[in-house]
Amino acid sequence: MRAALRVFVSGGAGMVGRNIAEHPAAAQWQLIAPGRAELDLESYEAVEAFLRETRPDVVIHAAGLVGGIQANIARPVDFLVRNVDMGRNVILAARAAGVGRLINLGSSCMYPRHGSNPLREEQVLDGELEPTNEGYAIAKIYAARLCQYLRREEPALDYKTLLPCNLYGRHDKFDPAHSHLIPAVIRKIHEAKAEGAETVEIWGDGTARREFMYAADLADAVARHVEQGGSAPELMNIGLGHDHTINEYYAAVAKVVGWQGRFVHDLDRPVGMKQKLVDISRQTAWGWAPRHTLEQGIALCYEYFLEKHAR
Repeated sequence: MRAALRVFVSGGAGMVGRNIAEHPAAAQWQLIAPGRAELDLESYEAVEAFLRETRPDVVIHAAGLVGGIQANIARPVDFLVRNVDMGRNVILAARAAGVGRLINLGSSCMYPRHGSNPLREEQVLDGELEPTNEGYAIAKIYAARLCQYLRREEPALDYKTLLPCNLYGRHDKFDPAHSHLIPAVIRKIHEAKAEGAETVEIWGDGTARREFMYAADLADAVARHVEQGGSAPELMNIGLGHDHTINEYYAAVAKVVGWQGRFVHDLDRPVGMKQKLVDISRQTAWGWAPRHTLEQGIALCYEYFLEKHAR
């Protein structure tokens, strides 16, 4: 019988980390997922000492300072510096501690703002980034390139980067000032229904297109990567292969919540890139696809919101 894999997850208390921990495969691992109080990822010395002590077989770098457009615009220094520090510390400490396998989670924000859709992995660093989340994107590019450079110098290292599309799901934040689109919309429309509001505001004209995947599906892709070892490409998108307009996401949430009001558009608000759809050719060749439809994912996310966050 194979010994249980020792799997370290940075950001174990975050949305992605918790979804990984809830995946059925994780029950067969010796999961090491320290919270912020147990391990300061912004201290290289602390991370290296922790990895030397726990000696994981696989490191999953899922930690990061994340947020929506408002948060990224308000705090660009934090989104750049803190994410660079965490990525550098986890990746370099893993190498120093002798960890041979690492899965780094990037982001579709790494792609150029004017890149042709669907966005292919070779387009990273092929143009100007989206200004509203540039700091976060630079930090994620840094971590992905660091993994590639380490593999170039030490080919035996199995250090790979997955680039998920936008995510939502269980353990998400539902604060409109800090969260991503779908959880923010769930809260807005839930509160509109509770208050009897007739309208809900949408930033921009709502025609920008986005690709949102249920976070449990990303956890499934990560678990497959852990179980199969080095079979994945060095850089690979993880996504649905199709997208929807912002207006369509609002309508889908309204249907699940049961709110029947109307939407109004604030055309003076920033909306980010007009489209951000990832190419899933490498993912398809790898033999993986997400399992949840948009309607299923929103329903499960709303169920979680009602259980944990609704007032």
